[in-house]
Amino acid sequence: MPTLLTDSQTIDAPVAETGGAAGYSDRPDAAAKHMTGKVKFDGRPVWAEISIADILHNLRVIRQQVGASRKILAVVKANAYGLGSVPISKALAKAGTEWLGVTDSREGMELRDAGIRKRILVLTGFWPGEEGYLLAHDLTPTITGLEQLEPLERAAGRAARSKKNFRAAFHLKINTGMNRLGIEPREVDAFAKELGRCPHLKLEGTYTHFASAEDFTSDQTARQEKKFFAALERLRALGVSPGMVHLANSGAICARPSTWGDVVRPGAILYGYHQGFDPPEKKAEVKAKMDLRPCLSLRARIISLRDVAAGEGVGYGARFVTERPSRIAVIAAGYADGLVRARTNRGCALLRGKRVPLVGTISMDLATVDATEVRDAAVGDIVTIYGADGGDSIEVSDAAREIGTVTSDLLCAIGRRVRRFYLS
Repeated sequence: MPTLLTDSQTIDAPVAETGGAAGYSDRPDAAAKHMTGKVKFDGRPVWAEISIADILHNLRVIRQQVGASRKILAVVKANAYGLGSVPISKALAKAGTEWLGVTDSREGMELRDAGIRKRILVLTGFWPGEEGYLLAHDLTPTITGLEQLEPLERAAGRAARSKKNFRAAFHLKINTGMNRLGIEPREVDAFAKELGRCPHLKLEGTYTHFASAEDFTSDQTARQEKKFFAALERLRALGVSPGMVHLANSGAICARPSTWGDVVRPGAILYGYHQGFDPPEKKAEVKAKMDLRPCLSLRARIISLRDVAAGEGVGYGARFVTERPSRIAVIAAGYADGLVRARTNRGCALLRGKRVPLVGTISMDLATVDATEVRDAAVGDIVTIYGADGGDSIEVSDAAREIGTVTSDLLCAIGRRVRRFYLS
């Protein structure tokens, strides 16, 4: 589990710092040591600030986009994309989100143990033996293969011995082209027949997952949509109600109204990050309609400054060699903290409101920036890896694009030792 602050340590308001960097202050009861600036905690000076206010703003934007009649299933799997599933899910639940989406029973049980009572859908099926945990913790399973119906029925039958008229609700996933999980459309008849032998199960919802909803140069999504609705019609013809229908992931929520169904499943956009649409002008169109706010700032302090002569190597393998006398700043963040190694010698961070290049090999615990142009840089200064400083900002999505990956990859890379502070 990542280190998270308790509710009593949630931060309430930003405090401006010297040099334009933003810091945040705990409540007085939080055990902490004052460091340079306003962030207070013991340990290595690297931390993440997650704006709950921005996440809730994004939730409102999504509701406005799809209409109030549709339910929202907020995807909080993988520790809410590395940002903290419990505090974020609590805030979403309080704001009226109808469903939460997780990967497995363990993630769902963590939310239940935290007192969250909203409906929770387990998105990736279940491993043999896991079905009992799902039902015991009121988690809604997904059937991704016909072979899962029988063990789920047995578990539901056991639960029915102590709960009169009990039927376990589940959702059915249909594979329409992603080719990972889900029954095939040709298996719909066999599914309906097998479900008829399961008196303790109730099909509550049916869904599919798009492979490339943000790609408008391909017809793949249209083909997936057509296959899915044909499978639904076959289910109905066999006398099986599909229940609530859901298809739309983040990309489809933004730009494909025909896929919105009864429920939508926002992931990255909930945290403020638009998809990489193709063609690029589609992204500009979407951003103009949906004003999302990135929720993450990742910051670390300078722990050492060194004057390095021209022609000297910096870091493992001397992958950066100075071309001039340089002022190299060492920051307390490496790839174990979320500053991924692929950003070696690529991109910038922010120091006193100015962009400074990331130079040298990013190591597990440390990274270096060229602070030569920031003449008044000092040990203890905040370096912003992601987020805003002064009038500039570097977003996770910008860095992802620079190194050819997706925003979610970098969000999930934030290590467990990075303290999370929640801005309400």
